[in-house]
Amino acid sequence: MSRPSLENLGIKIAKKRGDHGLRVTAKEVGISSSTLSRIENGHLPDLETFKKICDWLEVNPGDVLGSKPAKSEISEAEVHFKVDKTLDRDTAEALANMIMYAQKALKIQDRV
Repeated sequence: MSRPSLENLGIKIAKKRGDHGLRVTAKEVGISSSTLSRIENGHLPDLETFKKICDWLEVNPGDVLGSKPAKSEISEAEVHFKVDKTLDRDTAEALANMIMYAQKALKIQDRV
């Protein structure tokens, strides 16, 4: 079974719903049947509906969004640059931020 994502959320819902009716399933989830139908057809839910769906699917919303918990406020790159005594603090922070932004851009690009 593939990892849940926003792109396949409707498919995951339809698969779990199986032969159960749209109205019955919507009631279980706690949303309207028209909202459930729209999501199964590829529309994105609002945040409250998204949480209800994730609860019903028994998945972590962060997993669906592809996010991971932050390790720390200070990036590993910044720590490594701070160890280098030839760099001043501002340069180390700027380089660390540049690396973090590049990593975020690559993650976004991988999702597209």
